[in-house]
Amino acid sequence: MFTEKFFEVLNHEGVVSIVTCSNNEAHVSNTWNSYLVIVEGNKILIPAAAMLKTEDNVNANPKVKLTIGSKEVMGNNYMGTGFLLEGTAKFLKDGDHFKMMREKYSFLTRVLEVTVTSCKQTL
Repeated sequence: MFTEKFFEVLNHEGVVSIVTCSNNEAHVSNTWNSYLVIVEGNKILIPAAAMLKTEDNVNANPKVKLTIGSKEVMGNNYMGTGFLLEGTAKFLKDGDHFKMMREKYSFLTRVLEVTVTSCKQTL
């Protein structure tokens, strides 16, 4: 699912945008590349402290889109590349993944788990 180039981007800091939608209104929240943890091949775990509107939207419509990028990684034609990920999301408040993430990021109150169904390089 994820390419070597995707993992190279993850190794450089950058902004991750998380797009959710409910009631015909899109909402965007942000986090950092370094906060993303890949598990089970196609799941991304993201620590969540606030993300209240994101959680409301996910509860109403679990479809999400994420963008991730870095200007430090060579793209298709020039320096800098990014990815568009699509999938479904849910918020975790307990369980093994929650406990593992809580040990890494003590500030979290929940974990956003994204099951990725598509990962496309955009630059």
